[in-house]
Amino acid sequence: MKSTCMGLSRCAVVASWVVAGMGPAAASERPNVIFILTDDQGWADARFAGHPYVRTPNLDRLAREGTWFKQFYVASTVCSPSRTAFMTSHYPARHHIHGHIAAHGQNAARSMPDWLDPQAPTLASILKQAGYATAHVGKWHLGSGPDAPTPESYGFDFVRHTTGNRPYWEEGNADPYFRAKSTGLFVDEVIAFAKANKGRPFYANLWTLVPHAPLKPTPEQLKAYESLVPQAGDPAFGPWMSKYLAGAKDLKSQMQVFCATLADLDAQLGRLFDALDELKLSDRTVLFFSSDNGAEDYRIGNAANAGVGNTGPLRARKRSMYEGGVRTFGLVRWPGRVPAGRVDETSVVGAVDFLPTVCALAGVPLPPGLKPDGEDMSDLWLGGSRPRARPLFWEWLFNVQGREDGYMPPMLAVRDGAWKLFVNPDGGGAQLYDIVKDAGEERDVAAQHPEVVKALSGQALAWQKTLPPCAAREQAAATGLAADGPPRRAVSAAAAAKTARERTAMFKVKDTDRDGKLSLEEYLHKFPDEAEGRRRFPTFDADKDGVLTEEEFVTMGQVRARK
Repeated sequence: MKSTCMGLSRCAVVASWVVAGMGPAAASERPNVIFILTDDQGWADARFAGHPYVRTPNLDRLAREGTWFKQFYVASTVCSPSRTAFMTSHYPARHHIHGHIAAHGQNAARSMPDWLDPQAPTLASILKQAGYATAHVGKWHLGSGPDAPTPESYGFDFVRHTTGNRPYWEEGNADPYFRAKSTGLFVDEVIAFAKANKGRPFYANLWTLVPHAPLKPTPEQLKAYESLVPQAGDPAFGPWMSKYLAGAKDLKSQMQVFCATLADLDAQLGRLFDALDELKLSDRTVLFFSSDNGAEDYRIGNAANAGVGNTGPLRARKRSMYEGGVRTFGLVRWPGRVPAGRVDETSVVGAVDFLPTVCALAGVPLPPGLKPDGEDMSDLWLGGSRPRARPLFWEWLFNVQGREDGYMPPMLAVRDGAWKLFVNPDGGGAQLYDIVKDAGEERDVAAQHPEVVKALSGQALAWQKTLPPCAAREQAAATGLAADGPPRRAVSAAAAAKTARERTAMFKVKDTDRDGKLSLEEYLHKFPDEAEGRRRFPTFDADKDGVLTEEEFVTMGQVRARK
C-alpha cells in the first residue's frame, strides 16, 4: 500500500539534512547507533506505557525525548527468529530459523540450523565495512553448540558477556544474583566502548537478559516493591490482562519480583543515558529501544515470576502471533532529528525495517543482493507520516502456551493497513481483525468482509511460497498439529460416530429457521463464550460463504473432538 506522500516526505528529510549541513553521507557526521533490546518485556511494561506499579523514570525520559511508535512489530513470537530479523532485514524463516535456537537434537527436530549462517549480511557487518566501530554486549542467542560462530563472525569488533549460546552463569560465574546484576555489567561495557570510540561513528547492541525467566532480584532491588499489593482487575491492565492475571497463583510475589527487575533495568539504562550526556554524545547518537517479543507466560515451568508482564489491551503473549506476542516497544531518540515527545499511533513499523532504516540514517548503501524484506522508515523516524509500502508477515509452526490439545491456531498472519488476518496454508481457519478499531483482537470480522479475507489470504499464501522448504512446516500443515505438539490421538469408530450424532442433533437445534444452514447469529445462540464463538465460526466455514452447512458443522466438530 503505497502513499503519494512518501516521495515528498523523503525529499523533505533530505532537504533538512542539506540545509543543516549534516548529510549522513559525510563520515564525520554519521550518527552513532545504540540498539537496546530487552528480553520478554511486554508492550505496556513501563510507566509511560501504562503499567500501574513499576517505576521507570529513565524509559519515561526516553519516550519524552523521542518518538514512541505504538504499532511496532517484531518478526516472531520468540527470541532467536526475532533477533534474526533485526540483524538481517529478512523474515527469519528465510534463514530456516523458526523458533528459539537450542541443542542440536531439538533444532534438527524443528528443521532448524544450530546458528545463523555467518555468511548472511548483517547490520553490523554492513556498518563495519562502512567504517563503523561495532559492539555486541549481552545476550546473543543466534547460535548454539561448541562450534557455533561467535558474534565476531557477524561483524562485531567488541564483544562482551556472550560466547555462542552458552549461558553466562555456567561459565564459572557462581553468583546467584548474576542475572539481577547483569544489566549493570552490560551497561558498563557499552559505556567503555562509547568512550573508546567517541571520535568515530559506532554501532552497539545492548541486549539484556531481563526480564526473561528466571528472575531473582537482589534484596536491595526487591526492597522498593515489598509493600506492593497488585490487583488483577486493575483497569490499567486491560480486560485480557485482567482475565489472565486472575489465574496467577501468587500475583503479589510475582509482581514484586517483576517490578523490581524492571526498575533495575531502568536504573542501569539511566546510567547509560547520563554517560552519553557526559561524553557529549547524546546529540550524535540514535537510541532505539525494543523487546524481542511479548511478555512471558507464568504457566511456563520456570517463569512464574517473569510471566506477569503487562501487554495492556493486547491479546495473548509470547509464542502467539496475536498482538500481545509480536507488538513490542518501538522507541527512538535522536535529539534535534527525531521529534521529541511524539506518540505515533498510526505508523506500522517492523523489525525487518530496522537494518535499511539505520543504513539510510548512516548514509550507508545496502549491499547488492541483500533483498531486504523490510523498508527504509527513516522518514517516519524523522517525523514523517505515511502508510508502509509492504505488508508485514508472520509464520508460527509450534505450540502456543496454554493450549493443551496440540492443535494449531492459524499458522500465518499478515498485517496490511488496518487489517490483520490469520490463515492456514490451505486457506482455511481465517480470522480477520481491524487492528485500528480492535487492538485487543476481540472481534473476528472475517464473515463480514469476505473480500478482505480473500485478498489477504492470497498475500499470505503467496508470501509463504517464497520461504525455503521446511519439514516442520509440512508436518504442521498436513496434520493440523503444532510441529512440537503431541501426536494426534486416535479416535475409535464408535467414538467418532457418537460425536457425529451429537453434532447433528446440535445443528438441528441451532438451525432455527430450518434452512439447513447456520448463520453466525444461529451458531452463537446459547454459546457459552461469544468471543470464542466468533473466533471459531470462520474456522468451521470451509467454503467461506458466511454460513455453516450441517457437513461443515459436524466435520469440524469431530476434528475438535480429537483431544
